[in-house]
Amino acid sequence: MKLSKAASIATSITGSIRRLRRPTITLLASITIAALAAACSSDEPVYQERQVEEIYNQAMDKLLSGNAELAAIDFDEVERQHPYSVWARKSQLMAAYAQYLNDNYDEAIFTAQRFLQLHPGNRDAPYAYYLIAICYYEQIADIGREQKITELALEALREVVDRYPRSEYARDARLKIDLTRDHLAGKEMEIGRYYHSRGIYAAAINRFRYVVKYYQTTSHVPEALHRLAEAYSALGLEVEAKNTAAVLGHNYPGSRWYQDSYGLISGKYPESDTASNGAEKPWYSRMWNSVF
Repeated sequence: MKLSKAASIATSITGSIRRLRRPTITLLASITIAALAAACSSDEPVYQERQVEEIYNQAMDKLLSGNAELAAIDFDEVERQHPYSVWARKSQLMAAYAQYLNDNYDEAIFTAQRFLQLHPGNRDAPYAYYLIAICYYEQIADIGREQKITELALEALREVVDRYPRSEYARDARLKIDLTRDHLAGKEMEIGRYYHSRGIYAAAINRFRYVVKYYQTTSHVPEALHRLAEAYSALGLEVEAKNTAAVLGHNYPGSRWYQDSYGLISGKYPESDTASNGAEKPWYSRMWNSVF
């Protein structure tokens, strides 16, 4: 609002008020307010409908120039002005992508989910699911913090693979699934170590067994087996300690964790067994399921 213009209007009207009777004053006061409102509103941007291609191209230019925040606003404008056009569907997904680039993960997830609700069979639906998964994945916190986001990321990544196993996004999703599961296993190990270091062995055993059972393909399994052997031994459960060390030796014979476990039970465990053909086989040759 230009204050000088509004003030001049108010001054000229107020000067005439002094020469009029009270009823007229009330009327002109209303006129003054209306004039001020008109002066203010004259400076507000006037809504103007534009062609859909113009808005979309402007949004793309901003996105390519690195201004993702303004690009997202323009993509939203496409849908607002032309909600039933083909460009509106494209703009929904592009808005989600622009929000993701701007680290507005919650908004990006919401926009992508809305796109899927409105257009579940769209050809770009695989990318929408993948974008949701990536938004969760990039928010994964270190293992010292709560892992709810990690679980949501794992669920979203699995949905990409389950729904579109042959899509271009499934391969990357599978890789990220492995990394996410390894992260979750790391969290379980951290909690298990905490209990173990404080002599709360039963709770530690539960955590380590969980890693071995549900995260068998992760990098944490050898340590989990060794920690189990340690915890069993600390509780005087020597048979369980030996069996766990056997599983570790059978599956990870070159692991330093196996060497530690072997040292732990050294002298309490036979060096070798006899195979069915009479030849000796390593003492640690045991079946995984015999323990777990």
